[in-house]
Amino acid sequence: MNRYCRTRAQKLFSVFNTIFLILISLTCILPFVHLLAVSFSGATAVAAGEVLFLPVDFTLSSYIFALSGRFPKALLISLGRVLLGVAVNLTACVLTAYPLSRSISQFRGRNIIAGYFIVTMIINGGLIPTYLVVAKLGLLNSVWALVLPTLLPVNSMLILMNFIRQLPDELEEAAMIDGAGPFRILWSVLLPLLKPALATIALFSIIFHWNDWLGGMIYIKDIRSYPLQTYLQTLLKSMDEILRTAGNDYVKMISMMNARTGRAAQLFLDALPVILIYPFLQRYFAAGLVIGSVKG
Repeated sequence: MNRYCRTRAQKLFSVFNTIFLILISLTCILPFVHLLAVSFSGATAVAAGEVLFLPVDFTLSSYIFALSGRFPKALLISLGRVLLGVAVNLTACVLTAYPLSRSISQFRGRNIIAGYFIVTMIINGGLIPTYLVVAKLGLLNSVWALVLPTLLPVNSMLILMNFIRQLPDELEEAAMIDGAGPFRILWSVLLPLLKPALATIALFSIIFHWNDWLGGMIYIKDIRSYPLQTYLQTLLKSMDEILRTAGNDYVKMISMMNARTGRAAQLFLDALPVILIYPFLQRYFAAGLVIGSVKG
């Protein structure tokens, strides 16, 4: 419809919808801006409630404190876990979703197996059996204990299955006529078309592995090997005690911060990697890449 021929009701709805979406966006953005302002503010201003959306008594003390201690090592452990976890999750999803979604693969019993995976989303062994399996396999205190229990995220696998089912069978039939086998078809024909779905699954996997703190608390016994989220979970609870017992080298820095500014700096540093990664994956979410791939 021509935008110049809209009715009065349509114009009012458009204005209301715009205002509503702006308010929703502000409710998501402003708390994060406040957190950032607190992290750069002095302890006195924060304690007095003077900080809203702009820093007061600007200082980097909270970030210097946050980047000291075990934070860098915990950050590297989390980055390694994310890279390994995303690679494992994507590989498992692709190798599972492809034979379960394509009728041309002639995989018998695929509907039964797909139904089994769906049931596991509702009914699973629980935390204690999972811990016992991880312990019996000798995976405790290793990064594999954080990755293998979530080897196949079923919801992501279902997303990939539905995406693959939308691809025309003619793509595989043409490749088979040219002599390509299943793995060649998957690698050369299907994977280039799966970028939107794989980007979505990768983002889900990144957020899960980056934000998970419970796995490290359960499977990692040595605090020096904690991933970042587990380290922060223990650190944020004891921030007041840490500030009280800090050595003389930190006296000047500690005087410019308190527990609240320290927590704000650590939380912002924790969220920063996901914020930086998301814009690069967001553009793949549109799933229209296969339009026009089959002619005639």
